[in-house]
Amino acid sequence: MTKLGRGWLLSQGNNGYHRAVNKSITEITMTGTFLTTSMTPELCCSNFKSSLSFYVELLGFKIQYQREHEGFAMLERQGSRIMLDEIRANTVMGNKRVWITAPMERPFGRGINLEIKTTQVEQLYQVCEESEATIFLPIEDKWYRAGNVEIGNRQFIVLDPDGYMLRFVGELGVRHLSE
Repeated sequence: MTKLGRGWLLSQGNNGYHRAVNKSITEITMTGTFLTTSMTPELCCSNFKSSLSFYVELLGFKIQYQREHEGFAMLERQGSRIMLDEIRANTVMGNKRVWITAPMERPFGRGINLEIKTTQVEQLYQVCEESEATIFLPIEDKWYRAGNVEIGNRQFIVLDPDGYMLRFVGELGVRHLSE
């Protein structure tokens, strides 16, 4: 185990991969360097350029890498990652595989909302409110029971161009429940 500074530790696993660990973010070096989280949703989008603009220019995601000719990008914002993948007319293009289980009809992602943690929930809400983005849930403070405590969130939901629900959350803290 080697210290890399700023809380990062480097170790080599039995599989030969180098891992640098810092809290919930892991850096794995194989043939290149990638930051990964435990779960990264891949969102099918109807218009790659429109979706990319929405996530990068409006919401402040950064492009980690992209394959523009394939309509694909890996995005990151404050440790949260999302992949965008444009739907093609044919389900197979060369080596490209598309995993779609039913016809894609708007709004996409029915029944799911993606919680995205942020330290800038109020500022991001204002940016979304001043744009043409669709606010699904106005900013609110919400407390969720978790055992003998409540966890507080300041949150809002905005719809992306295809109707995916993005719930941006800032932490309000924890309060103990009296028994």
